[in-house]
Amino acid sequence: MRIVDNPTRCSRVGIVSSTQFPMGNRDYAAPEPERTPDDDVRPPLFRRAEYDRRLKAVREQMEYQGLSALIVTDPANIFYLTGYDAWSFYTPQLLFVADEGEMLLHLREMDANGAFRTAWLPPEQIVGYPERYVHRPHLHPFDWIAFSLRRRGLIARATRGAVGLEMDAHFFSPKGFRSLLNALPEWKLVDCFELVNWVRAVKSEAEIQYMRTAARVTTAAMQAAIDTIGVGVPQNMVAAQIARAQAEGDGEAWGDFPAIVPMLPTGTSADTPHLTWSDRVLTEGDAVVVELAGAHRRYHVPLARTVMLGEPSDDLLRLEDAVAEGLQVVLDTAAEGVPVRELAHAWNWSLARHGLEKDSRLGYSVGIGYPPDWGERTISIRTEDETVLAENMTFHVICGMWMTGFGYEVSESVRITRSGAETFTSFPRSLIRK
Repeated sequence: MRIVDNPTRCSRVGIVSSTQFPMGNRDYAAPEPERTPDDDVRPPLFRRAEYDRRLKAVREQMEYQGLSALIVTDPANIFYLTGYDAWSFYTPQLLFVADEGEMLLHLREMDANGAFRTAWLPPEQIVGYPERYVHRPHLHPFDWIAFSLRRRGLIARATRGAVGLEMDAHFFSPKGFRSLLNALPEWKLVDCFELVNWVRAVKSEAEIQYMRTAARVTTAAMQAAIDTIGVGVPQNMVAAQIARAQAEGDGEAWGDFPAIVPMLPTGTSADTPHLTWSDRVLTEGDAVVVELAGAHRRYHVPLARTVMLGEPSDDLLRLEDAVAEGLQVVLDTAAEGVPVRELAHAWNWSLARHGLEKDSRLGYSVGIGYPPDWGERTISIRTEDETVLAENMTFHVICGMWMTGFGYEVSESVRITRSGAETFTSFPRSLIRK
């Protein structure tokens, strides 16, 4: 069998090269990036200096962990380092990051051919594996990628230390791991423990601006949900209007596809999070929990509210008061330099005053998201987390109380500042009555 290792077959016309990134003291993209000759080639989201800083931070962490190379398979991490954005993650893709030299992005050939339309990488750093490796029982794309790396002379260089894998990434399969293990016996493969995810935890000012834009999409989507929810309305119609608003957005704040579909636990099923929808018709007395996110340029701002059709029960009113007080205490506690566990302690003490407790975590870090999750899989707001808050960390704080036969949820996405916490949206935090 003949292996052909060719860079992406595409015209260089309109490709964004590293020399096209504006430089300067500011490390984020200009408000209106210069259009490329091809309008279907997306301008870089950030200045080259920011991408360089991200790669430098990743390599510094690699050195700390004793890694000579890193295999990146999480689509959010690939996007973070290269800007590559497409619905191609259902087939294996791999970004090879050595401790020095250029990164190499490996994709299915049909996707690699057009990767220059979103990624800032030059075409010689984008490699397509043949179609015959897709969905084969006895072959895996990583077999081909491993041999391609060997032909480039990159395997021996990576034996100077361990090679990190994203062992808990959603799209890194056991079969993919076995392929690398068998094809590269000289490598010491180890878990990198979400290395790139942790680098992503503190956002740049440009990322914060993208999240503020995403928040406008969030606001439009939540308003669409509230406006649509009513007695006699099927759940799927509520979901349809949310989806419309998530894509339509708000003016120039257009909506990207969210990493998670809208969740609509209703009535007695509101005691269970993460339920979606059916054709169930909303009735008088239903409490409808709405959890959704607006997304823009892959940056997510989640939000949850509870809508009440009719008169709420005393138990639900009790939860409303307890959650409102607890959430405010958490927001008042949050600031740069505060340990994450202190937010959880503040929440737990506030709930205890109402005779309540919540076993699940209070929230998690957010930012870039791809299905099936908008969380970063790093920091969790709970008493065991030793992380110290830093400016421009961003979190989804979920004050969800799932009882027996009913539930109540209010959440906020927040940015940590030097002196407190900034909420990305401004919806009322009370039970929404209709």
